[in-house]
Amino acid sequence: MMLNLIPYSQKRREASVYNPFQMFDELEKTFFGSNDIAEFKTDIRDEGDHYLLEADLPGFKKEDIHIDLDDNALTIRAERHSNYEQQDKKGNYVRCERSYGSYARSFGMDGIRTEGIKASYADGVLKLTLPKASPEAPQTRRLEIE
Repeated sequence: MMLNLIPYSQKRREASVYNPFQMFDELEKTFFGSNDIAEFKTDIRDEGDHYLLEADLPGFKKEDIHIDLDDNALTIRAERHSNYEQQDKKGNYVRCERSYGSYARSFGMDGIRTEGIKASYADGVLKLTLPKASPEAPQTRRLEIE
């Protein structure tokens, strides 16, 4: 159950031993910088009867964060707006490094009771309480002999 909460890209990374394109990725990061915010960081803890997912989203307004359930996937989307273009015309910026745009991550919800999910956002951290689904008791029945 817990394995489903691991994002798809991380599963793929763990599954491959050799990545021939890693050198190109590192070269791109050297020239253009890291895109760490594009995959905002999350921690997931097992709290017994539920999981606690904490996502770092500093600088986002609560109304710019959206959480959607579609089939068996939970997607967190956040959008940061910038007024860089407007202020740049005035010549106010000497350097602008803060990123802006739309960011999203999805998580599988197998083993989660989705109707009980709760979300809160404070101090740049989004917290989701993901209640575990009750394990279904195996059904037994007697078969009649014909």
